[in-house]
Amino acid sequence: MEKWIERLFEHPELVDQGHAQRTEDSNLGLGWLYYSLARVIRAKTVVVIGSHRGFVPLILGKALADNSEGGQVLFIDPSFVDDFWKDPQTVRDYFASFGVTNVRHFPMTTQQFVESEAYLALDKVGIVFVDGYHSEQQARFDYEAFEGLLERTGVILLHDSVWVERSEIYGPDRAYKIRVKYFIDELKDDRSLQVFDLPFDSGVTLVRKAKRVQPLRGWPFLPRLIQGRRFLRRMIRRARASILRLMGTRLAP
Repeated sequence: MEKWIERLFEHPELVDQGHAQRTEDSNLGLGWLYYSLARVIRAKTVVVIGSHRGFVPLILGKALADNSEGGQVLFIDPSFVDDFWKDPQTVRDYFASFGVTNVRHFPMTTQQFVESEAYLALDKVGIVFVDGYHSEQQARFDYEAFEGLLERTGVILLHDSVWVERSEIYGPDRAYKIRVKYFIDELKDDRSLQVFDLPFDSGVTLVRKAKRVQPLRGWPFLPRLIQGRRFLRRMIRRARASILRLMGTRLAP
């Protein structure tokens, strides 16, 4: 692992990404948390929304590979900042250069992804990492697109979540204010959730469901419902995608 981190930190843009990394002692900062969660949850599917140079998908992809259970990372990023994620082969080669081959990139927004076959085919998701456009509205859309698919032991992490500040990542002429914190404040009012802030560097917030809904037992018609569960799931997924499409706000860039 130490040699892998050293190779990772040979790329300066993978250090200065707001996750409290430090090269002097090969310290992944918050990356240790992301790696550990993926190892403990042992998710089959992880979703990452947004990443400037791939620090989080790399860390989570490495963790899933180390689990040796065939897990994959679905990485959603339309490459609005620059052209880094534009060419599919270049993207695959980039991740493979770190020995990470289980990242599947979707060059699109979350709004576009929820209309895709890949979204409709999703079953359960173990980890969702939200780090795309940092408006309050987009953070809400990203969260709501996947919270219904979260495994019982799963967790959603939202980056840049504890400070309200100006960002010029899209250029000075497209500067905007990071307002994810305001959406986090809403989630903290929901008593069915556990919400925990980690105010290190750009900050990250962990969200998980506090209570497990008990399944119905002893109902005679349940076997028939269970037989059609995959069909019902697809119909529900399509309905959710339609609702999100109607309610969603397109990314500003």
